[in-house]
Amino acid sequence: MVNYEVTVSTASVIGATTFNNVFIKLVGTDGESDRSWLINLKGALAFTTGAVSSFNVSCPKSIGKLVLIELDKQRLPLFPQDNWFPAKVEVKSPEGDIYNFPVYRWIVDKEVERFREGKALRVLDDSHHLGKYTREQELKQREEDYRWDVYAEGIPHSIKAENPLSLPCEVRFSFTKTTEFLFTAASGLTELQLNGLADCTESWTDIEDINRVFCCKRTAISDYVQEHWKEDAFFGYQYLNGVNPILIRRCSALPKNFPVTNGMVCLPGQSSLEDEMKKGNIYLCDYKRLDDVKANTINGKQQYLMAPLVLLHKTPDDKLMPIAIQLKQTPGDDNPIFVPTDSEYDWLMAKIFVRSADFSEHQLNVHLLRTHLLAEVFAVSLLRNMPMVHPLYKLLIPHTRYTLQINYLARLLLISETGVFTEFAASGGEGMITILKRSLSSITYSSLCIPDDIAERGLEQMPNYYYRDDGLKLWDIIQRFVQGILSFYYKTDAEVQQDSELQRWISDISEHGFLSQPCPGIPQTFTTLAELVKFITMVIFTCSAQHSAVNTGQYDYGGWMPNTPISLQRPPPTTKGTTSEATMLQTFPDVNTTAQGMATMWLLSKQSSDFVALGQYPEEHFCEDVPCKLISEFQGELEILSTVINTRNKSLEVPYTYMDPTVLENSVAI
Repeated sequence: MVNYEVTVSTASVIGATTFNNVFIKLVGTDGESDRSWLINLKGALAFTTGAVSSFNVSCPKSIGKLVLIELDKQRLPLFPQDNWFPAKVEVKSPEGDIYNFPVYRWIVDKEVERFREGKALRVLDDSHHLGKYTREQELKQREEDYRWDVYAEGIPHSIKAENPLSLPCEVRFSFTKTTEFLFTAASGLTELQLNGLADCTESWTDIEDINRVFCCKRTAISDYVQEHWKEDAFFGYQYLNGVNPILIRRCSALPKNFPVTNGMVCLPGQSSLEDEMKKGNIYLCDYKRLDDVKANTINGKQQYLMAPLVLLHKTPDDKLMPIAIQLKQTPGDDNPIFVPTDSEYDWLMAKIFVRSADFSEHQLNVHLLRTHLLAEVFAVSLLRNMPMVHPLYKLLIPHTRYTLQINYLARLLLISETGVFTEFAASGGEGMITILKRSLSSITYSSLCIPDDIAERGLEQMPNYYYRDDGLKLWDIIQRFVQGILSFYYKTDAEVQQDSELQRWISDISEHGFLSQPCPGIPQTFTTLAELVKFITMVIFTCSAQHSAVNTGQYDYGGWMPNTPISLQRPPPTTKGTTSEATMLQTFPDVNTTAQGMATMWLLSKQSSDFVALGQYPEEHFCEDVPCKLISEFQGELEILSTVINTRNKSLEVPYTYMDPTVLENSVAI
């Protein structure tokens, strides 16, 4: 007889414990063990949360190199039903070899779960004899567990699920996350002390009333926003470092539908618009995706959503100042071009309509589509097409944590027929789907890759653009990490081309994410390692850094409603000189709409206590020395960047923290 020493680690998460009988079978290249009961002196405590327990499994002779284990458990009589969440199993063979089996999956009664040895293997490398259990069988089961669904025609597909509990156990929220999310969602209005306002369908009559509501919950930046929201310099600043930093682009020629003349704008010295455009000092924000979108009806009142064009000027003292605003796409006598020299409320109202349009553009295109929905496509395709042993699975699985459940809840609580966004945003309902369809059809690969995006928008030299500065550094750090990991497993371009699981993954993304549309530049197959490295870098950046950049500051910049109205209930002025503080207050969303918007942005900005920061991998999927060393180096580079960002922020009036690696999450988890 020969003995195999088996060490089982139960994960340190709430609810991971089982008091049931646990069984294991070892499968090797030369045979397999009997199904063995794992019992030792710890007895029923061997599989409690955080426990590490050792056992002996005996075989008549060596079974060769281990390639697979089977785990199952059986409920004991009189014991309650429980699920078990093992982290990993380590096996020491009679020959002295150590084999690692990452698990990180819930084990339920009477189901046999099979796990491969932890060394990452591409499909071409997998020549081991695995008996009745093959890679194809694993993927077949995954295809059953992770099925595509169509939420609405023309937008990325999602996972098919009847309710959160019907999602596979391995992708659901932890107990901690579930408890905190449900509490925050249920108590958002209470926590903000807005309960008494949730049913008030009246308009605001005094700006001080808004201030008293806002004072219930504040952040350092939201205080700054309240104080400076009317200022032109702060209006321009938000295009660089607010929650929508990807719309602005350098303007080298005015759009034909935006007839701004030199006589309308005030520029320094004797400069003309043409001169300043040649110098690269004129910038444009165009909300054309919102044109002719059917606006919502809220509290029985028609709402208004504009599709503005905004012209900005970079001044000699490096401020970005708005110089002209047209609120609708088609020029005309009833669509004046507003400028800073207009009356106080004419100019302020023009900016308010822009900020409200920016809310819809940000929430639906920049936030929902470009991070949440794409992250879900990346995740579902990964889970359908990659076995756990594949290096890409090991690399990307941390960046899928909680994404499927948070997106399911978003569809249920935010954008469903009775969702908060549908009921209280100007672009809710029918308009929402229109905007999402237009946004998907306008996506380009370069717009998802921050180095290409910055260059394409002409923002390389823009001063005080911290989203760009931090984002480019993060992209480089992630790219070096991805290059190291993938070049360890893929030695030639031919190996990339011949990896059928990899090719199915990108094909699935093309079909279900981009709906097989000709989105410029987005690959449908991988032919080189360089192509693969760039795409994986984009995926990780999107799921971590980009989501943080467009999500974390929502309450900071939107908590003070006048800076980011989620809806407006009077049409914009068609002639100048017709606005006042009273018309501004009448245009703002009703009291209950304001309260619901504040509570939702508070929820979406709140970090969970089981947050996992970028670069932290509590689940040890990689076993080889080289990937583990690369992970350590990755973490070191992120720590250095965090120090650099914090040092810079000490000198800033408004610190930019959303891409600090210590505060951005590994995945789209909120």
